[in-house]
Amino acid sequence: MKAYSIDFREKIVKAYEQGNTSIRKIASRFDVSKSLVQKLLEMKRSQGHVEPKKQGGGMKSELYGYGPQIAEMVEKYPDATLSEYCEYWVETHNQGVSTSTMCRALQKQKLTLKKRHYAAVRQQRKESKSSDASMGSKSRI
Repeated sequence: MKAYSIDFREKIVKAYEQGNTSIRKIASRFDVSKSLVQKLLEMKRSQGHVEPKKQGGGMKSELYGYGPQIAEMVEKYPDATLSEYCEYWVETHNQGVSTSTMCRALQKQKLTLKKRHYAAVRQQRKESKSSDASMGSKSRI
């Protein structure tokens, strides 16, 4: 939602300061919430103006700005899992990050995660054992 204009904010404050009226009556008169009127009055007292604060702004990742270090880590340990990358990050940078944060940082840099080589080797062994077992049972027939 857009912030109320400075002119409108000043009218609310001026109306309260001019009359012997309550905050609730001012809020209903201008069709705004009671808390907005309270905030505007407090802002006028403390800051001397009623200009709205800057809105929005995206949140930066915990790993924002660490692109070269992440790339170096992946190059150094290409077979590591996300959990292992997170553990390594804690050890080297004293900053804990979740696996999802690490995954997003890797995806932004287009660094893909490879499955461990030993997982592929295990799969090959399973396949060779199952083919050996099936051949062994065929030879009995």
